[in-house]
Amino acid sequence: MSLHNTARPRWLTFDCYGTLIQWDEGLQAAVREILETKQSHDLDPAKLIAVYDRHEHALEQTPPHRSFREVAGIGLRLALAELGLPGDERDVRILTDRISAMPPFPEVVDTLQRLKQDGYHLCIVSNTDDDVIAGNVAQLGGHIDRVITAQQARAYKPARRLFDYAHEQLGVTRDEVVHICASPHLDHAAARDVGFRCVWIDRATGRTLLPDYTPDATLSTLDQVPALFASLGW
Repeated sequence: MSLHNTARPRWLTFDCYGTLIQWDEGLQAAVREILETKQSHDLDPAKLIAVYDRHEHALEQTPPHRSFREVAGIGLRLALAELGLPGDERDVRILTDRISAMPPFPEVVDTLQRLKQDGYHLCIVSNTDDDVIAGNVAQLGGHIDRVITAQQARAYKPARRLFDYAHEQLGVTRDEVVHICASPHLDHAAARDVGFRCVWIDRATGRTLLPDYTPDATLSTLDQVPALFASLGW
């Protein structure tokens, strides 16, 4: 697939965590802090993260719709229990507070500024709650025009409902948007099902493409986006 010979988008939508915000690094720090409170120094944080991710994603797709804070809390308690560790409300506060404080990648703020100067409207579409993501958006230099969350849409990626809601709120068709993201599992599945254009920021974290979807472009960092768009005549 290619972005060549397609129309310049009115809006750029972004996945937040992993694309704009340092998700993996922040999550590892949160999990290490949680394990330290339990004196569980022998457990690999990556193992807890893997078990937590499994429970979190399952809960997000299981009715009824729950807030991200509730999903995170249940998922974390289930993961800790599966690994033989106790869980309490303090763990959830550590996790969600850490998420809200996660900083952007080094190139992100300047790139968002450049894209705004180039005339694009910028929107985040994220699997989170409004109050959780507020701390992250505050670090993005005031360049984000809209933030659309799972809390607002009452749906989590990869369900297309979140993106249908976002397009409705922005007043655009799928052809007037390019989505920029880092998560094949969540965002590429939606791009495949909805049919919007998609740029993958592959930060070499080990995430792999879906077997039945190829993004329209693949870049290693966000600051390559303006040059890509310029090469397309946008």
